[in-house]
Parts: sequence; structure tokens; C-alpha cells
Amino acid sequence: MKKNIFHLFFCLAMVLLASSSVVSAQAKPARKSPSKYYFSPSGKDSNAGTLSSPWQHIERISILPLQPGDSVLLEGGKLFKGSFALDSTIAGIAQRPIYIGSYGNHPVVIDAGNQTAISIINSGYLVLHHLLLKGAGRKTGNTGRGIWVSSSNNIILQSIEISGFQKSGVEITDCRDVRLEKINAHDNGYAGIAVTGNHFPDFTNSNIYIGHCSTTNNPGDPTEFNNHSGNGIVVGLARNVLIEYCASTSNGWDMPRQGNGPVGIWAWEADSVVIQSCVSFRNRTSPGAADGGGFDLDGGVTHSIVQYNLAYENEGYGFGIFQFSGATPWHDNVFRYNISFDDGNRTQNGASVLWWNGSLDAAQFHDCYVYQNLFYNSKGYALGVVPNQYQSSRFFFLNNILVAKDEMMSGGIIGSEKFFGNAWWSIQSKFKFNGVTDFIGWSQNSGMENLEGAVTGININPMLQDPHTPAITGPSELYSVTGMGLKKNSPLRDKGLDLYKYFRLNSGGRDYFGHEAPLGKSPEPGAIELK
Repeated sequence: MKKNIFHLFFCLAMVLLASSSVVSAQAKPARKSPSKYYFSPSGKDSNAGTLSSPWQHIERISILPLQPGDSVLLEGGKLFKGSFALDSTIAGIAQRPIYIGSYGNHPVVIDAGNQTAISIINSGYLVLHHLLLKGAGRKTGNTGRGIWVSSSNNIILQSIEISGFQKSGVEITDCRDVRLEKINAHDNGYAGIAVTGNHFPDFTNSNIYIGHCSTTNNPGDPTEFNNHSGNGIVVGLARNVLIEYCASTSNGWDMPRQGNGPVGIWAWEADSVVIQSCVSFRNRTSPGAADGGGFDLDGGVTHSIVQYNLAYENEGYGFGIFQFSGATPWHDNVFRYNISFDDGNRTQNGASVLWWNGSLDAAQFHDCYVYQNLFYNSKGYALGVVPNQYQSSRFFFLNNILVAKDEMMSGGIIGSEKFFGNAWWSIQSKFKFNGVTDFIGWSQNSGMENLEGAVTGININPMLQDPHTPAITGPSELYSVTGMGLKKNSPLRDKGLDLYKYFRLNSGGRDYFGHEAPLGKSPEPGAIELK
């Protein structure tokens, strides 16, 4: 009897399930083909929005019934005045993102005047492509951003030029899976490209890619008097970030304050950041202010790598290593195979590489490996610290070439940092560290360059091929700095330490030029391996 009852209920359930499936199938509208909506300055808002009958005003984009796979196409080479916003009602899906761009052979020009040109909030799976965005100017009326993306995911911004905005050209806030490619952000205020969040110190951004971008002449936000502005690319409150093949120059010169300042390319309160194959040069800061550097891993950065980059003629340091008071601990970061040329000659304590611990606590600032770099400064210092604020633990400088005009180090004090396998050279004095000119005596008295009872460093002219100011303006030219390599008869051949043997460091297997490294029995100090 139980078997018959259960069989009856089972059959009834199957009938009901089948009936509901039929109803559901009938109620669900058939999938439509993706729609294309067209805009032209010569169109009319009473038109049909087709190629032959386009709409006119781009504000209409904000209220379009956009579905996954749809496209919004603006007439290329034409000027549209206005702005638009996309929210949670406008989102694509993984297989069918929503596309917004131009039709024709030229980018569409959007003049946002005093406003933010494009806002994307609580949306996802969008592609913006082939746009030219203009604001009224950071000091002449604009108070917004070029593109603001907030609390969104799976966003692609590609081939976009942005200028004339008081804040950032592109600002990413509390987002994940965002890709910025071929962004040219210039003449904005706060930054060319900025990644930030609203919940310090939480990493509310993740999986951010910034590649093949240019940030030029973003001088500063005239309304920001309490913090830095005028950055090229700045990333904070983020995890898993890759910045590569980017160029940053001439930023930061009009920051309206003194104090901490802007940087060409840098990160703060971030984890697992890689900055590689970028060039950051001739960045500046306001008179009497700090920073104005090329690259920087700042307060709260962890498990990050800066590699294969070129910094030159920045007013501040070439490479900064900093911890500010109030940040979460800074630790487990690497700087390798980078080149700094004549950086750090305008700001206090400037040098090719500068470190500073504003927390005054070595436990907050630990485990940093700086190896296989060329720090060359014919006008000043190769190394720098901020006096009385250099406390650190397990900082290692290994197999670097350190060339200074005369004194090797601004600040003149080495704390707990360890130096092994480096090549030291003062152009005027052969060697000079805080007035001491005897390298061997300095090594024995300071304990620097002493490993297992032997002096590991070398004080000798490294015999670089032809060190001179690079004429490089973009990452495609990074490999042209052949003058920074060693001559074939350099006394540094095979004079570096085996970093894996002594420190269990895997150097990455290639040098600044992408050549296999090391090639000989031991590596050479510096960023470029001798063949």
C-alpha cells in the first residue's frame, strides 16, 4: 500500500513539474538578437536610433533599455556635448558584454564641460572603446573625472584619450576584474589613472590590469590641500594588480601644497602588485614638497614586485620604498632589474633609491629585497634615507651597481639594512660614504658587504658602455638603453653573488633586456647581464 501511495505522489509531482516547465517556457520571451543604438550630433531625439535615423543627445544612453550583447555607437570624429551614467539596470553578461564606442574610422569626441564624462556605478560586463573625452580644465571649471567606475565588475576601458578633468582621468573605486588598455590620460588634476576605495584599509579592488597606458602632464588638483595630487598612475586598496608597458612623465608640478607629493607610478595599501616594463621620467612636485618620484611601493604594500622598469631625471627618487604612519604593515616586496638614471636631485633626501619609515617601527617595515638594479646618479646620491625614520628589518640590497656623483648616500646612515655583492663607485672620489673613502675599512667597520667572513662587494669603476640621459618616452623603447650595460671587459663579470645559494632568491631568470640571467658561473651586479 505504501508503495502505491508513493508511486501516486511521484507521478503527480512529475506532472506538476512538467506543467510548470511548459508555463515557464511560454512566459519567457524568446532570445532576441543584440540591438545597436546609433547617435549623431546631426540626429534627432525623436528618431528611431538606427544608423539611418540616429539620436542626438548622449544623455539618452543613461535610460536606454540595454540588454546583454547590445551596442551603443556614436558617430566617430564628431563632437558630442554632455555626459551619461550607467547603473545596475545596464549590465551585460560574460558571453555578451554591452559595448559603447564609435562607428567610423575616428574616435568620438565627448565634451563633458564641468561634469564627469562617464559614470559607471553598480554595473558589470561593459566595454568602452575608441573615445576622446574632454573636460573644461582642472582650473577652468571642471570638477569631475573623465571616467568613474564604482562598485562594478568586468569592465574594459580601451583606446581612450582623456584630458581636462579636475580629478582623475580614470578613477576605479571598489571594483573587481577591470582592464584598462591604451588609456592616454593627460592634463588632468589629481591623477591620470587612480584606483582607490571607500573602506580603508580593506582591499575593495581586485584583479586590476593597467597596460600600454600613458599619463602625461597631470599637474595637481587645485582644490586638494590636505594630501598629494598630480600622480601619473596610483593604485590603492587593491589586490592582484598588474601594471605594465606604461609611461608616466611631467606630472605633479602644480600640486597646491607642501608635504607628501605625487609619483609617476605607485601603489599603497595593496597586495600582490606587479609593476613591470614601464618608464617613469621627469616627474615633478611642488616647490618645497616631497616625492616627485618615478616608482614607489608605499605604506601597507605586501607581496609585490617592481621589475624591468626605467626611471630617469625625476625630481624625486627613481624608486621609493616607504611606510607611512597609520598604514598596515609593509613587507615581502621586491625591486629587481630596474634602472635609475640621474633621479632625485631636486627634493630633500633625493636619491636613485630612497627608503623611509614614518611609523618608526621596524616591525611595520620588513622583508624587502632590492637586487640586480642599476642605480646611477652622476648629479647626486645613489642611496637615500630620511634621517631618524629609516627603521626596518630584513632589508637586503644585493648585486646592485651603485654609482653616485660623490657621496654614496643621503642621510649618511645605514640601519639594519644589509648590503652584499654590490658594486660601489663614486665618480669623484672612487668611494665615499659619510666622508669615509676607504671601502675595505668601511666594510670592516660597518659590517656591510661582509658575508661568511669575506668581503662580497667591490669598489671599482663598473665600466658601463655609455651612460647618458635616455631619450625614451615610451615602453616600446625600453630596450634601447644599451649604454647602461657593461663593457665586455668590465671587471664586474661574474662578480655578483649566487642569490639562490645564499638567500634562496629566484631572480626570475631574465635581466632587464629579457636575456637569460645569469649566463656565467655567477651573475654580474646590475640590471643587464653580460653575454
